[in-house]
Amino acid sequence: MRTKRDLAQLPLLRDEPSLRQPPSTRYQGSKLKLLEWIWLNLQHVEFSTALDAFGGTGSIAYLLKAHGKEVTYNDHLRFNHLIGTALIENSHVELLPENVAFILTRDPHHSYDDLIATLFGGIYFTAAENLWLDLICQNIARLPGKYKKALAYYALFQSCIVKRPYNLFHRKNLYMRLASVERSFGNKATWDTPFEDHYKQFVAEANASVFDSGFRCRAICCDATEIPGQFDLVYLDPPYVSSKGTTVDYRDFYHFLEGLVIYPRWRAEIDYSRKHLPLKGDRSRWSDPKRITDALQNCFERYADSTIVLSYGNKGIPSVEEIVALLKHYKGEVIVTEQPNYKYALSLDSSKKEMLFIAR
Repeated sequence: MRTKRDLAQLPLLRDEPSLRQPPSTRYQGSKLKLLEWIWLNLQHVEFSTALDAFGGTGSIAYLLKAHGKEVTYNDHLRFNHLIGTALIENSHVELLPENVAFILTRDPHHSYDDLIATLFGGIYFTAAENLWLDLICQNIARLPGKYKKALAYYALFQSCIVKRPYNLFHRKNLYMRLASVERSFGNKATWDTPFEDHYKQFVAEANASVFDSGFRCRAICCDATEIPGQFDLVYLDPPYVSSKGTTVDYRDFYHFLEGLVIYPRWRAEIDYSRKHLPLKGDRSRWSDPKRITDALQNCFERYADSTIVLSYGNKGIPSVEEIVALLKHYKGEVIVTEQPNYKYALSLDSSKKEMLFIAR
């Protein structure tokens, strides 16, 4: 039973370029702008069940859901898992106006913590914004139903991202927002827009993206090599490790959003030795240049019975040639496609290309 929109009307199911995409995001590494190109390469692959093993913003999982696939979204970060719950697993629940009013209103009978205002002053947001975040985060936790909570958190995550320089939480740099100087980057109008305005906008976007594909989709939170079940197609978009050894550590980049999800125990999880107050914990093997090759090989072995699709950069560790060799241990055919016209945000290297590997 299709509830939100008739699938025949979903632009993602039409041959011409899509007029309507999954919700907008400024999340690092999102494949939102590459959906048309990726589907062009996947549309002739036969599959009914699919795993998006590094789900992130959910744009690929959303694409596959819109094309009538039974999709499992996975991400090991809790806040990303909530994004998958809101947009992929959820088939019909929306945030109603009364839910939004509840989230935005201080309850005089409830005792609120001021964790963010106390600990994160002068780091990411203004004092008034920090108090707002304390309020919203605790009200979301009191909402009934996991899908309403997930949608509410989704809107909060996106609101936080758009008000950050570089859309990241990798350093203490509120001063970049507040300084009265000529700017060559960023969007001061967006930074200065009240949190509440952003929040309502993202709630509306999330609500408009909820639909029932007619197939059971789910969101889980596991390591990419430990996901139960078998899948016709497995899509992999692991953190990128450049040939110079620099990495994309999503837990470090977005630790603040992860903290919002674990609010009651956030204090105990913070690494107070660092100025930007990230979460404690060792670097993931997926962000370690010394361990990434073994991690990928483990992943290829785990899904050797599935069609493996890998998004990658042409200048990463391991190299394109090494990845082809690894895949050929498990697959008879490896197709490599290059998207030469895609420019990476925050990258000055024009020779970096987006690659897609299809191994079957």
